[in-house]
Amino acid sequence: MTQRILVVDDDTDALEVYKTRLTHAGYEVETAESAEKALSRVKAFDPALIVTDVRMSGMSGLDLLEKVQSAMEGVDVVVITGHDDMETAVTAMKSGAFDFLVKPVDPKALQGLAERCFREQALSLEVSEEDVASESEALPRGQLIGRDARMIDIYKTIGVLAGNRATVLIRGETGTGKEVIARAIHEHSLHSEHPFIAVNCTALTETLLESELFGHVKGAFTGAVGTRKGYFELAGDGTIFLDEIGDTSSEFQTKLLRVLQERRFYPVGGEQSRPTEARVIAATHQPIEDLIEEGHFREDLYFRLKVIEIVVPPLRERPGDVELVANALLSRIRAETHRNVHRISDEAVSRLQSYDWPGNVRELENALMRAAIVARGTVIGSDHLMLGQEGRGEDEDLSLDRAAQRHVRRVLRLVGGDEAAAAKRLGITKKSLKEHLASD
Repeated sequence: MTQRILVVDDDTDALEVYKTRLTHAGYEVETAESAEKALSRVKAFDPALIVTDVRMSGMSGLDLLEKVQSAMEGVDVVVITGHDDMETAVTAMKSGAFDFLVKPVDPKALQGLAERCFREQALSLEVSEEDVASESEALPRGQLIGRDARMIDIYKTIGVLAGNRATVLIRGETGTGKEVIARAIHEHSLHSEHPFIAVNCTALTETLLESELFGHVKGAFTGAVGTRKGYFELAGDGTIFLDEIGDTSSEFQTKLLRVLQERRFYPVGGEQSRPTEARVIAATHQPIEDLIEEGHFREDLYFRLKVIEIVVPPLRERPGDVELVANALLSRIRAETHRNVHRISDEAVSRLQSYDWPGNVRELENALMRAAIVARGTVIGSDHLMLGQEGRGEDEDLSLDRAAQRHVRRVLRLVGGDEAAAAKRLGITKKSLKEHLASD
């Protein structure tokens, strides 16, 4: 039997392109110019896959998805969304969409997605998303944005995580937005009304870190003049985000492992354990595998944390996203600085795209903030950008020593300043590393 696809879009030209490609691929295809017309044709046509645009006059694609999910078993839905509307894509995945495509849609990608959908249907590997009952707050526009394939995978993962309590490990360089992703997971979860508590593990001593997380009883340590509840108790069914987990001590790691295994904890100085239902999301910019090999991180805790692992790509590896991210940031910066800056010039965009961004999105935001303040007109020009050592000018010092020094500093930044780890990654001695750093 020929597999049937119903394509829904109020753009008749797009409908014709999609239908032509899918028909040539051997599928039986019908089209509808609105979600209402699609619903009227579903029963008679009996499609196994519906491909729908999200934004249409009348009923939206998300409304159509909801009706299909509630009334039709075994029908998959793929939604089409704009590149600047990723929060809708996350909501669609959360509501049970099979997948989504970003405009402009590549017909070849559409065909490939249809093939994958039918292949998974045949293998009975459909994933059921049961968290459609409640509408969660959408991702704030401009905080999570990008059309790089790895970023789109992250949006999908956020949607999948909405319906469960799995522990998550987020890995990525400083400034890539690890906490933003953690907050998005929480905000789209079934427990978003409970607290999201972020803890920077490097900002506290070990005793204070344990006190903050587990609480303490009176007299547990100097200054503990009363009993205090910790975050694992205060969070309830919410989320605790442990940033820079790679910098914690082995003693703390042992206690955290016990909490994850037993779902109970002991306040500092206490003898009675207490239950916790809080979800743990941890993050690090360090290579955990190296820390394990060096004896600085527990392997069993690593596996407990990485039930789901999200790797955030650095901004320099997705130059196609730089302009999108910059424009999204500019809207917020314009409101915060009260500057009438509405656009980034083409020359400025080119500089932004060619820069290395060692500080990632955080550095990009700071650069645009400075540019918006110094710009006198409505456009940020190339001259308004102060990007540090871009390394692409004609007068750059291209000596071997200077190039080596810059590479050593980049690797050192990647491993969080750990000279031993940097030397190991570079394949040189620690003494040689110091010599490179000292060279002029």
